[in-house]
Amino acid sequence: MFVLNISAQKTTLFMGGIAHLGNGEIIENSVISVKNGKFDLIADATTIRIDPSAFDTIIRIYGKHIYPAFISPNTTLGITEIDAVRATKDYDEVGEFNPNVRSLIAFNTDSKVIKTVRTNGVLITQACPRGGIISGSSSVMHLDGWNWEDAQLKADDGIHLNWPSSYHTSGWWAEPGNTSKNKNYEKGVNKIKTYFEIAKAYSEYNTEMDLELEATKGLFDGSRNLYIHTDYAKEIRESIRFFKELGIKNVVIVGGKDALNAIPVLQEFNTPIILERIHSLPINEDAAIDQFFTLPSELQKNGILFCLAYNGDMEAMGTRNLPFTAGTAVAYGMEMEDAISAISLNTAIILGIDKTTGSIERGKNATFFISSGDALDMRTNNVEQAFIKGLPINLNNHQKELFNKYKDR
Repeated sequence: MFVLNISAQKTTLFMGGIAHLGNGEIIENSVISVKNGKFDLIADATTIRIDPSAFDTIIRIYGKHIYPAFISPNTTLGITEIDAVRATKDYDEVGEFNPNVRSLIAFNTDSKVIKTVRTNGVLITQACPRGGIISGSSSVMHLDGWNWEDAQLKADDGIHLNWPSSYHTSGWWAEPGNTSKNKNYEKGVNKIKTYFEIAKAYSEYNTEMDLELEATKGLFDGSRNLYIHTDYAKEIRESIRFFKELGIKNVVIVGGKDALNAIPVLQEFNTPIILERIHSLPINEDAAIDQFFTLPSELQKNGILFCLAYNGDMEAMGTRNLPFTAGTAVAYGMEMEDAISAISLNTAIILGIDKTTGSIERGKNATFFISSGDALDMRTNNVEQAFIKGLPINLNNHQKELFNKYKDR
């Protein structure tokens, strides 16, 4: 495996690449320099003159594609290893309300799964807890580092709430199943409302330390997001209105399968969405088979800020396929550069890390990768080099080692 010997303190120039900046722009013949781990120069090679002596290293990537790091939100990547082995799953805590539980300290930088994911350009993840009513606090992590302290990009970015569903659906996979009303829906909603009213009172008038409620204070001062996991329009509308009236500043919907029926509320409160895996079956029998394939382009048309996720069955190892869901969105109506934004800059904006990452722009961390093909196309994607904060990372992984071991047998 070829690994570049580049120091983050030296200046490196990448010449001739097709640069997808992540902000909707593309430079067909680019010059991009990295200095002190950050992007320094981003320009069109046809409009400027370069002095080669000004750079320690020059790398020519003519005809190849350069992308900002793809970001995977709402995933258990790094906090689970083998789904069938309970001892390797470290994302579901006992209890209903756990805002103080931190996925950060459970993040395993030695995960073999992580190495397979970054092979496809996913270099940043949001490690999220699961279970209960309030699952805990997520953190944004680089997919490289000696330990969780070394890998963290943004600690405790937000708290994850599972809003109850007003309907129960039973059935096996593709079978229609039965749908019935959840008789305990109002009871579940009232339980959540009572808890957050107490949390608000604590944030304003607390006199004694409560570790559980202390974790919720950031929701009211805007330093943390509240991620509401819900799908149906009724729940989207009700949850957004309640939390905005309560004074929680940053609300994000996670899932949002029925978001098109809640557009007015999403627009009114400027609420972004982390879309559930769009490689999914329709939400009901009467829906079009391509319901979720077209959802990104429809949200784009309505001016809703969104990003793509890959949560669901086998989500940790499946995260490597995140770029290909963006490719599906392109096939069903999105522009290529907008789809790239949906797994880079849009995600960074929603997670609150866009000041330092998410796009190829001067002054931002040089976390990016180079592919000899289209990174959104599983047939041509071939990530050859990847960098986190200007430093090259090893793209070898266990699966590549096994392939090389047995390919000639």
